[in-house]
Amino acid sequence: MNSKTLAGVTLRFSGNGRKLGYPTANITDKTNLDDGIYFGYATLGVYRRHPAMIFVGTPVTVGDSTRRVEAHLLDIEDKDMYDQNLQLEILHFYRPNKKFATVGELITAMHTDETSARAWYKEHPLALESERG
Repeated sequence: MNSKTLAGVTLRFSGNGRKLGYPTANITDKTNLDDGIYFGYATLGVYRRHPAMIFVGTPVTVGDSTRRVEAHLLDIEDKDMYDQNLQLEILHFYRPNKKFATVGELITAMHTDETSARAWYKEHPLALESERG
């Protein structure tokens, strides 16, 4: 996949990411990307570029019907992420969106997604080097 950049001002949605242990910076969907989980980078406000898990789509497991883009910044403390400029660099499609039978199954999948994201960054050290550069 070629990289794709998305940008916008972060919005407050339902707060489900935070409740599930994965706080997110959210922007409205302005993309034609397929629904699913992506790996890439997020730059939030004045903070440096961070590896991120990025969700594009409708969070159907939690009963929400609003399509959006959500970024969970890896290794960032839970902080106020609202009303800030967010730039996302999407580098890798990981898996399609899925409706899980329970919220517990969703949380388990999110843990697996995080483990896979961390492994992907280790396998792609040039992506991490460009972050430090």
